[in-house]
Amino acid sequence: MDNKQEKKTNNFIQINLFMSGEQDSIDSIDRQILRRYEVMKKIGKGAYGVVWKVMDKQTQQVVALKKVFGAFQNLTDAQRTYREITFLRHFTNHPCIVNLISCHKAENDTDIYLVFECLETDVHAVIRAHILLDVHHRYIFWQLLCSLKFLHSAGVIHRDLKPSNLLINSDSGIKLCDFGLARAVGTEISPEELTDYIATRWYRAPEILFGSSSYTFAVDLWAAGCILAELVSGRPLFPGSSTMDQLERIISFTGPPSQSAIDSMGSNFTQTMLSNLSYMRPRFQLEEKLQGAPQDAIDLIKQLISLDPNDRPTAAECLDHPYVAQFHNPEKEKTSDSIVVMSLKENEKHSIREYRNQVYREAVTPTEAPKRAAKIQKSVISGH
Repeated sequence: MDNKQEKKTNNFIQINLFMSGEQDSIDSIDRQILRRYEVMKKIGKGAYGVVWKVMDKQTQQVVALKKVFGAFQNLTDAQRTYREITFLRHFTNHPCIVNLISCHKAENDTDIYLVFECLETDVHAVIRAHILLDVHHRYIFWQLLCSLKFLHSAGVIHRDLKPSNLLINSDSGIKLCDFGLARAVGTEISPEELTDYIATRWYRAPEILFGSSSYTFAVDLWAAGCILAELVSGRPLFPGSSTMDQLERIISFTGPPSQSAIDSMGSNFTQTMLSNLSYMRPRFQLEEKLQGAPQDAIDLIKQLISLDPNDRPTAAECLDHPYVAQFHNPEKEKTSDSIVVMSLKENEKHSIREYRNQVYREAVTPTEAPKRAAKIQKSVISGH
Protein backbone atom coordinates (compact mmCIF):
# COMPACT_ATOMS: atom_id res chain seq x y z
CA MET A 1 0.00 0.00 0.00
CA ASP A 2 1.10 3.62 -0.49
CA ASN A 3 1.53 6.03 2.45
CA LYS A 4 -2.02 7.36 2.19
CA GLN A 5 -3.49 3.87 2.25
CA GLU A 6 -1.22 2.85 5.11
CA LYS A 7 -2.29 5.88 7.15
CA LYS A 8 -5.98 5.06 6.68
CA THR A 9 -5.32 1.43 7.52
CA ASN A 10 -3.52 2.44 10.72
CA ASN A 11 -6.52 4.57 11.65
CA PHE A 12 -8.68 1.51 11.17
CA ILE A 13 -6.36 -0.55 13.35
CA GLN A 14 -6.55 1.99 16.14
CA ILE A 15 -10.27 2.68 16.03
CA ASN A 16 -12.60 1.09 18.58
CA LEU A 17 -16.23 1.62 17.77
CA PHE A 18 -17.77 -0.36 20.60
CA MET A 19 -20.25 1.43 22.78
CA SER A 20 -18.39 3.64 25.21
CA GLY A 21 -19.23 4.86 28.69
CA GLU A 22 -19.19 3.52 32.19
CA GLN A 23 -19.66 -0.13 32.94
CA ASP A 24 -23.34 -1.01 32.70
CA SER A 25 -25.23 -2.49 35.61
CA ILE A 26 -24.56 -6.18 36.03
CA ASP A 27 -27.40 -6.83 38.44
CA SER A 28 -29.23 -8.88 35.84
CA ILE A 29 -26.37 -11.40 35.53
CA ASP A 30 -26.76 -14.56 37.60
CA ARG A 31 -24.37 -15.10 40.50
CA GLN A 32 -22.82 -18.29 39.15
CA ILE A 33 -21.98 -16.46 35.91
CA LEU A 34 -20.32 -13.61 37.79
CA ARG A 35 -18.21 -16.15 39.67
CA ARG A 36 -16.88 -17.39 36.33
CA TYR A 37 -16.64 -14.11 34.37
CA GLU A 38 -15.40 -10.64 35.24
CA VAL A 39 -17.54 -8.05 33.46
CA MET A 40 -15.54 -5.32 31.72
CA LYS A 41 -18.23 -3.35 29.87
CA LYS A 42 -21.45 -3.62 27.91
CA ILE A 43 -20.85 -3.78 24.17
CA GLY A 44 -24.28 -4.30 22.69
CA LYS A 45 -28.00 -4.56 23.26
CA GLY A 46 -30.78 -5.82 21.02
CA ALA A 47 -34.28 -7.20 21.02
CA TYR A 48 -33.11 -10.59 22.28
CA GLY A 49 -30.52 -9.70 24.89
CA VAL A 50 -27.46 -7.86 26.12
CA VAL A 51 -23.79 -8.50 25.31
CA TRP A 52 -20.92 -7.75 27.69
CA LYS A 53 -17.20 -7.86 27.16
CA VAL A 54 -15.92 -10.09 29.97
CA MET A 55 -12.85 -11.98 31.08
CA ASP A 56 -13.07 -15.70 31.76
CA LYS A 57 -11.46 -16.07 35.19
CA GLN A 58 -10.50 -19.69 34.46
CA THR A 59 -8.71 -19.06 31.17
CA GLN A 60 -7.95 -15.31 31.41
CA GLN A 61 -9.45 -15.03 27.91
CA VAL A 62 -11.43 -11.92 26.95
CA VAL A 63 -14.75 -13.05 25.45
CA ALA A 64 -18.24 -11.77 24.67
CA LEU A 65 -21.00 -12.86 27.05
CA LYS A 66 -24.53 -12.66 25.65
CA LYS A 67 -27.51 -13.05 27.94
CA VAL A 68 -30.48 -14.11 25.80
CA PHE A 69 -33.65 -12.97 27.56
CA GLY A 70 -36.66 -15.24 27.24
CA ALA A 71 -34.74 -17.88 25.31
CA PHE A 72 -37.28 -20.47 26.47
CA GLN A 73 -40.18 -18.17 27.24
CA ASN A 74 -42.41 -19.42 24.43
CA LEU A 75 -42.30 -22.06 21.71
CA THR A 76 -41.06 -19.71 18.98
CA ASP A 77 -38.16 -18.40 21.07
CA ALA A 78 -37.28 -21.89 22.33
CA GLN A 79 -37.06 -23.18 18.76
CA ARG A 80 -35.03 -20.13 17.67
CA THR A 81 -32.58 -20.65 20.56
CA TYR A 82 -32.24 -24.35 19.81
CA ARG A 83 -31.60 -23.71 16.12
CA GLU A 84 -29.01 -20.99 16.68
CA ILE A 85 -26.99 -23.04 19.17
CA THR A 86 -27.17 -26.15 16.97
CA PHE A 87 -25.90 -24.25 13.93
CA LEU A 88 -23.11 -22.48 15.80
CA ARG A 89 -21.86 -25.75 17.28
CA HIS A 90 -21.76 -27.26 13.77
CA PHE A 91 -19.77 -24.30 12.42
CA THR A 92 -17.23 -24.15 15.25
CA ASN A 93 -13.74 -23.11 14.13
CA HIS A 94 -14.65 -21.87 10.66
CA PRO A 95 -12.42 -18.78 10.29
CA CYS A 96 -15.26 -16.57 8.99
CA ILE A 97 -18.05 -17.65 11.36
CA VAL A 98 -18.17 -16.53 14.98
CA ASN A 99 -17.09 -19.22 17.43
CA LEU A 100 -19.53 -20.20 20.17
CA ILE A 101 -17.22 -21.08 23.07
CA SER A 102 -19.73 -22.21 25.68
CA CYS A 103 -23.31 -22.00 26.93
CA HIS A 104 -24.52 -21.59 30.51
CA LYS A 105 -27.90 -22.09 32.14
CA ALA A 106 -29.69 -19.20 33.78
CA GLU A 107 -31.15 -19.67 37.25
CA ASN A 108 -34.68 -19.08 35.97
CA ASP A 109 -34.49 -21.72 33.18
CA THR A 110 -35.99 -19.10 30.83
CA ASP A 111 -32.88 -17.16 29.83
CA ILE A 112 -29.53 -18.55 28.67
CA TYR A 113 -25.95 -17.29 28.46
CA LEU A 114 -23.85 -17.70 25.31
CA VAL A 115 -20.11 -17.06 25.27
CA PHE A 116 -18.46 -16.05 21.99
CA GLU A 117 -15.04 -14.95 20.87
CA CYS A 118 -14.88 -11.17 21.21
CA LEU A 119 -14.39 -8.97 18.14
CA GLU A 120 -13.89 -5.22 18.12
CA THR A 121 -16.94 -3.96 16.22
CA ASP A 122 -19.17 -4.72 13.24
CA VAL A 123 -19.16 -3.83 9.55
CA HIS A 124 -22.15 -1.50 9.92
CA ALA A 125 -20.12 0.65 12.32
CA VAL A 126 -17.02 0.82 10.14
CA ILE A 127 -19.10 1.68 7.05
CA ARG A 128 -20.55 4.63 8.96
CA ALA A 129 -17.06 5.68 10.05
CA HIS A 130 -15.88 5.95 6.40
CA ILE A 131 -12.51 4.37 7.14
CA LEU A 132 -12.51 1.46 4.71
CA LEU A 133 -10.45 1.33 1.54
CA ASP A 134 -11.17 -0.58 -1.65
CA VAL A 135 -8.86 -3.38 -0.52
CA HIS A 136 -10.87 -3.69 2.72
CA HIS A 137 -14.13 -3.92 0.76
CA ARG A 138 -12.75 -6.76 -1.36
CA TYR A 139 -11.28 -8.63 1.60
CA ILE A 140 -14.44 -8.31 3.69
CA PHE A 141 -16.63 -9.50 0.83
CA TRP A 142 -14.34 -12.42 0.03
CA GLN A 143 -14.65 -13.58 3.63
CA LEU A 144 -18.44 -13.23 3.51
CA LEU A 145 -18.49 -15.41 0.39
CA CYS A 146 -16.30 -17.99 2.14
CA SER A 147 -18.73 -18.17 5.05
CA LEU A 148 -21.72 -18.47 2.72
CA LYS A 149 -20.11 -21.20 0.63
CA PHE A 150 -19.51 -23.23 3.81
CA LEU A 151 -22.94 -22.45 5.26
CA HIS A 152 -24.86 -23.36 2.13
CA SER A 153 -22.86 -26.55 1.60
CA ALA A 154 -24.08 -27.57 5.09
CA GLY A 155 -27.69 -27.02 3.99
CA VAL A 156 -28.25 -23.83 6.01
CA ILE A 157 -29.71 -20.49 4.88
CA HIS A 158 -28.71 -17.60 7.16
CA ARG A 159 -31.78 -15.47 6.28
CA ASP A 160 -30.64 -12.34 8.14
CA LEU A 161 -27.49 -11.12 6.43
CA LYS A 162 -26.74 -7.44 7.06
CA PRO A 163 -23.64 -5.37 7.90
CA SER A 164 -24.33 -5.43 11.66
CA ASN A 165 -24.23 -9.25 11.59
CA LEU A 166 -20.67 -9.19 10.30
CA LEU A 167 -18.31 -8.73 13.23
CA ILE A 168 -14.89 -7.32 12.37
CA ASN A 169 -11.45 -6.87 13.90
CA SER A 170 -8.78 -4.26 13.22
CA ASP A 171 -7.07 -6.55 10.71
CA SER A 172 -10.32 -6.55 8.65
CA GLY A 173 -10.99 -10.17 9.57
CA ILE A 174 -14.74 -10.75 9.78
CA LYS A 175 -16.99 -13.31 11.47
CA LEU A 176 -20.58 -13.96 10.44
CA CYS A 177 -22.87 -14.02 13.49
CA ASP A 178 -26.49 -14.12 14.65
CA PHE A 179 -27.97 -17.40 13.45
CA GLY A 180 -31.27 -16.88 15.25
CA LEU A 181 -33.21 -16.75 11.98
CA ALA A 182 -31.14 -19.36 10.14
CA ARG A 183 -32.81 -22.51 8.85
CA ALA A 184 -31.60 -25.93 7.81
CA VAL A 185 -33.01 -26.93 4.41
CA GLY A 186 -31.23 -30.22 3.91
CA THR A 187 -33.19 -33.44 3.73
CA GLU A 188 -35.46 -32.82 6.72
CA ILE A 189 -38.06 -30.32 5.48
CA SER A 190 -39.78 -29.25 2.32
CA PRO A 191 -39.16 -25.69 1.06
CA GLU A 192 -42.85 -24.91 1.50
CA GLU A 193 -42.35 -24.89 5.27
CA LEU A 194 -40.18 -21.78 5.13
CA THR A 195 -41.57 -18.51 6.46
CA ASP A 196 -41.52 -15.09 4.80
CA TYR A 197 -41.23 -13.23 8.14
CA ILE A 198 -37.46 -13.07 8.23
CA ALA A 199 -34.52 -10.80 7.47
CA THR A 200 -34.11 -7.08 7.91
CA ARG A 201 -36.21 -5.39 5.23
CA TRP A 202 -33.40 -3.48 3.47
CA TYR A 203 -31.59 -6.74 2.70
CA ARG A 204 -34.68 -8.89 2.08
CA ALA A 205 -34.84 -10.64 -1.29
CA PRO A 206 -37.82 -9.76 -3.53
CA GLU A 207 -39.18 -13.31 -3.50
CA ILE A 208 -39.54 -13.02 0.29
CA LEU A 209 -41.16 -9.59 -0.04
CA PHE A 210 -43.65 -11.15 -2.45
CA GLY A 211 -44.51 -13.79 0.15
CA SER A 212 -42.69 -16.83 -1.23
CA SER A 213 -42.39 -19.89 0.98
CA SER A 214 -40.17 -21.82 -1.41
CA TYR A 215 -37.08 -19.63 -1.55
CA THR A 216 -33.53 -20.96 -1.71
CA PHE A 217 -29.96 -20.07 -0.78
CA ALA A 218 -30.34 -17.27 -3.35
CA VAL A 219 -31.95 -15.05 -0.68
CA ASP A 220 -28.57 -14.88 1.07
CA LEU A 221 -26.87 -13.89 -2.19
CA TRP A 222 -29.35 -11.05 -2.73
CA ALA A 223 -28.52 -9.76 0.76
CA ALA A 224 -24.80 -10.13 0.01
CA GLY A 225 -25.26 -7.95 -3.09
CA CYS A 226 -26.95 -5.27 -0.97
CA ILE A 227 -24.08 -5.45 1.54
CA LEU A 228 -21.47 -5.06 -1.20
CA ALA A 229 -23.31 -2.03 -2.59
CA GLU A 230 -23.32 -0.51 0.89
CA LEU A 231 -19.63 -1.22 1.34
CA VAL A 232 -18.63 0.59 -1.86
CA SER A 233 -21.08 3.50 -1.52
CA GLY A 234 -21.36 3.98 2.24
CA ARG A 235 -25.19 3.95 2.01
CA PRO A 236 -27.90 1.27 1.97
CA LEU A 237 -28.94 0.38 -1.57
CA PHE A 238 -32.68 -0.10 -0.97
CA PRO A 239 -33.66 1.58 2.35
CA GLY A 240 -37.38 0.90 2.15
CA SER A 241 -39.77 2.13 4.85
CA SER A 242 -42.32 -0.66 4.30
CA THR A 243 -42.69 -3.85 2.27
CA MET A 244 -44.34 -2.04 -0.63
CA ASP A 245 -41.84 0.83 -0.50
CA GLN A 246 -39.04 -1.75 -0.53
CA LEU A 247 -40.50 -3.33 -3.67
CA GLU A 248 -40.93 0.11 -5.27
CA ARG A 249 -37.25 0.85 -4.75
CA ILE A 250 -36.18 -2.52 -6.14
CA ILE A 251 -38.43 -2.34 -9.21
CA SER A 252 -37.20 1.21 -9.86
CA PHE A 253 -33.85 -0.41 -10.61
CA THR A 254 -34.77 -3.77 -12.10
CA GLY A 255 -37.99 -2.92 -13.89
CA PRO A 256 -40.93 -5.37 -13.80
CA PRO A 257 -40.10 -9.06 -13.46
CA SER A 258 -40.43 -11.39 -16.41
CA GLN A 259 -42.96 -14.18 -16.26
CA SER A 260 -40.17 -16.70 -15.64
CA ALA A 261 -38.94 -14.59 -12.72
CA ILE A 262 -42.47 -14.43 -11.29
CA ASP A 263 -42.75 -18.20 -11.59
CA SER A 264 -39.35 -18.64 -9.90
CA MET A 265 -40.50 -16.66 -6.86
CA GLY A 266 -43.10 -19.27 -5.98
CA SER A 267 -45.67 -16.88 -4.54
CA ASN A 268 -49.39 -16.55 -5.24
CA PHE A 269 -49.29 -12.87 -4.28
CA THR A 270 -46.71 -11.59 -6.77
CA GLN A 271 -49.11 -10.43 -9.50
CA THR A 272 -51.42 -8.71 -7.00
CA MET A 273 -48.57 -6.88 -5.29
CA LEU A 274 -47.06 -5.84 -8.62
CA SER A 275 -50.39 -4.33 -9.67
CA ASN A 276 -50.33 -2.13 -6.55
CA LEU A 277 -46.94 -0.57 -7.30
CA SER A 278 -47.11 3.06 -8.45
CA TYR A 279 -44.59 2.65 -11.27
CA MET A 280 -42.96 -0.20 -13.09
CA ARG A 281 -40.33 1.32 -15.34
CA PRO A 282 -36.65 1.44 -14.27
CA ARG A 283 -35.74 4.88 -12.93
CA PHE A 284 -32.04 4.61 -12.22
CA GLN A 285 -28.86 2.86 -13.28
CA LEU A 286 -26.70 1.19 -10.66
CA GLU A 287 -23.74 3.30 -11.79
CA GLU A 288 -25.69 6.40 -10.70
CA LYS A 289 -26.27 5.00 -7.21
CA LEU A 290 -22.71 3.77 -6.82
CA GLN A 291 -20.72 6.63 -8.34
CA GLY A 292 -16.99 6.01 -8.08
CA ALA A 293 -17.37 2.29 -7.36
CA PRO A 294 -15.06 -0.07 -9.27
CA GLN A 295 -16.62 -1.56 -12.38
CA ASP A 296 -15.96 -5.12 -11.23
CA ALA A 297 -17.88 -4.39 -8.01
CA ILE A 298 -20.82 -3.01 -9.98
CA ASP A 299 -20.78 -6.05 -12.25
CA LEU A 300 -20.94 -8.45 -9.31
CA ILE A 301 -23.67 -6.46 -7.55
CA LYS A 302 -25.80 -6.51 -10.71
CA GLN A 303 -25.57 -10.28 -10.83
CA LEU A 304 -26.42 -10.67 -7.14
CA ILE A 305 -29.49 -8.41 -7.20
CA SER A 306 -31.09 -10.13 -10.16
CA LEU A 307 -34.86 -10.17 -9.71
CA ASP A 308 -34.99 -13.82 -10.78
CA PRO A 309 -33.42 -15.90 -7.96
CA ASN A 310 -32.35 -18.52 -10.52
CA ASP A 311 -30.11 -15.94 -12.20
CA ARG A 312 -28.12 -15.08 -9.07
CA PRO A 313 -24.69 -16.73 -8.83
CA THR A 314 -23.90 -19.05 -5.93
CA ALA A 315 -21.32 -18.13 -3.31
CA ALA A 316 -18.90 -20.59 -4.95
CA GLU A 317 -19.41 -18.94 -8.34
CA CYS A 318 -18.89 -15.47 -6.84
CA LEU A 319 -15.52 -16.58 -5.49
CA ASP A 320 -14.36 -16.90 -9.10
CA HIS A 321 -15.39 -13.31 -9.88
CA PRO A 322 -12.60 -10.77 -10.67
CA TYR A 323 -13.75 -8.57 -7.77
CA VAL A 324 -12.25 -10.97 -5.21
CA ALA A 325 -9.48 -12.36 -7.43
CA GLN A 326 -6.64 -11.03 -5.27
CA PHE A 327 -7.89 -13.07 -2.29
CA HIS A 328 -9.23 -16.11 -4.15
CA ASN A 329 -7.71 -19.26 -2.67
CA PRO A 330 -9.55 -22.57 -3.20
CA GLU A 331 -7.77 -24.16 -0.24
CA LYS A 332 -9.32 -21.60 2.11
CA GLU A 333 -12.76 -21.58 0.48
CA LYS A 334 -13.93 -24.79 2.09
CA THR A 335 -17.22 -26.65 2.03
CA SER A 336 -18.79 -28.47 4.96
CA ASP A 337 -18.10 -32.17 5.36
CA SER A 338 -21.72 -32.79 6.35
CA ILE A 339 -25.25 -31.44 6.19
CA VAL A 340 -26.65 -30.05 9.44
CA VAL A 341 -29.14 -32.52 10.87
CA MET A 342 -31.26 -31.36 13.78
CA SER A 343 -31.67 -33.76 16.69
CA LEU A 344 -35.22 -32.50 17.06
CA LYS A 345 -36.70 -32.86 13.59
CA GLU A 346 -38.04 -29.68 12.00
CA ASN A 347 -41.09 -31.44 10.56
CA GLU A 348 -42.24 -32.65 13.97
CA LYS A 349 -43.89 -30.70 16.81
CA HIS A 350 -41.88 -30.23 20.00
CA SER A 351 -42.51 -28.56 23.34
CA ILE A 352 -40.58 -25.76 25.02
CA ARG A 353 -39.30 -28.29 27.54
CA GLU A 354 -37.98 -30.56 24.78
CA TYR A 355 -36.09 -27.71 23.09
CA ARG A 356 -34.66 -26.52 26.41
CA ASN A 357 -33.59 -29.98 27.54
CA GLN A 358 -31.97 -30.70 24.19
CA VAL A 359 -29.93 -27.51 24.46
CA TYR A 360 -28.93 -28.46 28.01
CA ARG A 361 -27.92 -31.96 26.91
CA GLU A 362 -25.89 -30.90 23.91
CA ALA A 363 -24.43 -27.52 24.70
CA VAL A 364 -24.61 -26.25 28.27
CA THR A 365 -21.31 -25.85 30.11
CA PRO A 366 -21.64 -26.35 33.89
CA THR A 367 -20.51 -23.35 35.94
CA GLU A 368 -21.22 -24.79 39.38
CA ALA A 369 -18.95 -27.00 41.48
CA PRO A 370 -18.35 -30.44 39.88
CA LYS A 371 -20.80 -32.41 42.09
CA ARG A 372 -23.51 -29.79 41.68
CA ALA A 373 -22.93 -29.65 37.90
CA ALA A 374 -23.09 -33.44 37.59
CA LYS A 375 -26.36 -33.50 39.54
CA ILE A 376 -27.92 -30.86 37.26
CA GLN A 377 -26.76 -32.63 34.11
CA LYS A 378 -28.20 -35.94 35.35
CA SER A 379 -31.52 -34.24 36.10
CA VAL A 380 -31.66 -32.60 32.67
CA ILE A 381 -30.94 -35.84 30.83
CA SER A 382 -33.64 -37.67 32.73
CA GLY A 383 -36.12 -34.91 31.79
CA HIS A 384 -36.92 -33.87 35.40
